[in-house]
Amino acid sequence: MAADPQPVARAGTPGEVVETDIPARLDRLPWGRFHTLVVAALGITWILDGLEVTLAGTVAGALKASPVLQFSNTDVGLAGSAYIAGAVLGALFFGWLTDRLGRKKLFFITLAVYLVATAATAFSWNLWSFMLFRFLTGAGIGGEYAAINSTIQELIPARVRGWTDLVINGSFWVGAALGALGAVVLLDPQVIDPEIGWRLAFLIGALLALAIFFMRMWLPESPRWLMTHGRAAEAEAIVAGIEARLCAQGHALPAGTLPRVRLLSRRTTPLPEVAHTLTRAQRQRTLVGLALMSAQAFFYNAIFFTYALVLTEFYGIASAHVGWYLLPFAAGNFLGPVLLGRLFDTVGRRPMITFTYVVSGLFLAGSGYLFQQGLLTASGQTVAWMVIFFFASAAASSAYLTVSETFPLEIRALAIAFFYAIGTGVGGVIGPLLFGALIDTGSRTSLFGGYLLGAVLMVAAAAVMWRWGVAAERKPLESVAPPLSTLHPPT
Repeated sequence: MAADPQPVARAGTPGEVVETDIPARLDRLPWGRFHTLVVAALGITWILDGLEVTLAGTVAGALKASPVLQFSNTDVGLAGSAYIAGAVLGALFFGWLTDRLGRKKLFFITLAVYLVATAATAFSWNLWSFMLFRFLTGAGIGGEYAAINSTIQELIPARVRGWTDLVINGSFWVGAALGALGAVVLLDPQVIDPEIGWRLAFLIGALLALAIFFMRMWLPESPRWLMTHGRAAEAEAIVAGIEARLCAQGHALPAGTLPRVRLLSRRTTPLPEVAHTLTRAQRQRTLVGLALMSAQAFFYNAIFFTYALVLTEFYGIASAHVGWYLLPFAAGNFLGPVLLGRLFDTVGRRPMITFTYVVSGLFLAGSGYLFQQGLLTASGQTVAWMVIFFFASAAASSAYLTVSETFPLEIRALAIAFFYAIGTGVGGVIGPLLFGALIDTGSRTSLFGGYLLGAVLMVAAAAVMWRWGVAAERKPLESVAPPLSTLHPPT
């Protein structure tokens, strides 16, 4: 679907007073093809990340057996940490640019970085080149999170914001399934030489990114971002175009007077103001965001960058068959946000986030004990992971939802990047490295200790959310977190 013609971009006039009902008009829109395009063209980020994480796990055996690379388990963990480190730094840098230059420019730049880097990974010749390309791939994905999540939040109506966000985040597992299927074929020595197969596997993401690059050309800039940068006329034209297309498709727009916001436009938001908002003005929200993001990042990355090693080292599964164990696992992870997502908009954010975090932690501790006692087969371990991550997938997705809707528009992308960077830096870089070392010990008891640590972090994050979390369900973003440039609250 082509976007409506937009006026030529202009820099905007700092200090100009803007009074508009654009946010309310976006929130009242019925679901239409425009929203479906937004979900498809932007939600691909999570599919790409799922693909990357899965490939990193499923090709671990091939990387160890490679006559060129000859990785150890620790090397696999280092490569995983390089990817996460790139995502952390990429999120911060590109998140800062997203708030300054706009959502649309950055979701093209970050996708291009990812496309080139993941394609280059296929041509790695040693550990250091592999780590470099994985670092750059992670930088592209990290930058995508900031640009994409802020855009989705600002375009999706408030009444379905939670469910939509969770389903998009849950699409990570569509990518995981694609990666698993691709690996099953490309790592089968009867089909192709594994040394060539693992290289071809990384080209899958590049091909997907190339296709989605063209889909994004029809998406507009965020009207909410435009209105804060003195470009209200452009924002008005975009919203009017969306409304006209929905009406032409047979949708009816609710009548009545809409609330308005009154803003003082600005070109940029100084970093000291960002720091003040995060550390002083919104200190409790910052604590909640850090707790949720750190816990889920450790929980997820520790297990998923090393799950293939668990299957091969402790259950004797051939690396070429690891992908088959991931498929039902991925299905459970995707169904969690899909089936539980609407409850985050109806029952509410605080009770549902608390519930999913607690259940995830308790189930991981229980399955970890069964693993430590040697009571699980490879199939039993897969079933246990399916149950755990049915809830954990919704929990992890809700962490991104929380940090993207509870901070002001002017710093939304950078706030997403900040929480992603800190949470992932703490949980994501340390997790794969720690679990890789624990697996190298060959001790089930040592690995059980790592699982218990992940469980404790999830339960602690749930307690923080229950005590200080924000009830943001079905509320306009401007009510949940008024823009920093607001001259008075929405009327």
